[in-house]
Amino acid sequence: MAYRAVCRQQSLLEGEMAAFEIQGHDFIVLWPEESEPRAFGGACPHQGVPLRRGFFNGRTLTCPLHQWVFDGRDGLGLNAGCQLKSYPLRIREGMVEVDHPGFMEADFTGADSHGH
Repeated sequence: MAYRAVCRQQSLLEGEMAAFEIQGHDFIVLWPEESEPRAFGGACPHQGVPLRRGFFNGRTLTCPLHQWVFDGRDGLGLNAGCQLKSYPLRIREGMVEVDHPGFMEADFTGADSHGH
């Protein structure tokens, strides 16, 4: 596994969303209310729209283009027959880390946040 730090745990609060790009891969991290943080691919499976521009209300994420809605706990589409691609996430030494099979050990230079 090749986990990469995306942000400090203290910068992501319950009910919030943050978007990141690591080694050319876009991610969103959602922390649904009364749940645990989850990492998903950063594009809507419908038409590839960047989900960093979506609306997260603490429970569901809404795509900004066609208002497809996804459950923040598991990425399941609530009004469409699809699901967001999920990625392993862990919190280690105060850092939120995400794993992706495309991460290269020698290529890592850090994470760039696109805000939340």
